[in-house]
Amino acid sequence: MTSIFAMFGMPAGTEWLFLLVLGVLLFGRKLPEVGRYLGKGIVEFKKGIKGIEDELDPAVTSRPEPAPLENSRPPQKVQVSAPRFDDSPVAKG
Repeated sequence: MTSIFAMFGMPAGTEWLFLLVLGVLLFGRKLPEVGRYLGKGIVEFKKGIKGIEDELDPAVTSRPEPAPLENSRPPQKVQVSAPRFDDSPVAKG
């Protein structure tokens, strides 16, 4: 079975304009309603896809709970000292 596009090809600029005018004439008053229903359908489709993804692999979409924060302590004074080396030679015997 051949499609209409195979016989005539894809619509060009003026043909798209004709189809647009025809669509406005047919759905003129109901065009906002049709758009609203189309938007709701897309949102529901995305929710369904998201639910399927969650069922298949919940570990990918779930986020780990953050670790509880510890009570902060005030800064402590730290005494810094360098190691001391003797300058005297050590007698090895």
